[in-house]
Amino acid sequence: MEEFNNESIARILQSYKRKREMEKARYERLKDTPEFKLDRNERSRKHYNKNKDKVKERYKENKDLIKAKQLLYYYKSNNKLDIFKVRHHDKLHLINHLLEQ
Repeated sequence: MEEFNNESIARILQSYKRKREMEKARYERLKDTPEFKLDRNERSRKHYNKNKDKVKERYKENKDLIKAKQLLYYYKSNNKLDIFKVRHHDKLHLINHLLEQ
C-alpha cells in the first residue's frame, strides 16, 4: 500500500479542487445552451420511461405514509397541528413509527 506524506495529500486535494472548479465553470457555461437542455431532457425522459413501473410500485408500497405526510404538511402550513394530532392520531403514529426506524 502506498503511503502519502503531507505534501502529496495537499497536492491531491488541490488537484481535486481545481478539477471541481473547472467542472463547475464548464457546467455554468453550458447549462443554458439549447443543445445541453435537449440532451438533459432526453436523458430524463428515457430514465422516466425506463423506471416508470418502479415509481408506481414504490408509491403503492408507501401510499399510506405519503398521504399521512401530505395531510401533516397541510395542517402544519395552516398552523393547526393540534387539530391534526386529535383528528388523525393514527396517521401521526404511523409517521412517528416510520421516522424512528
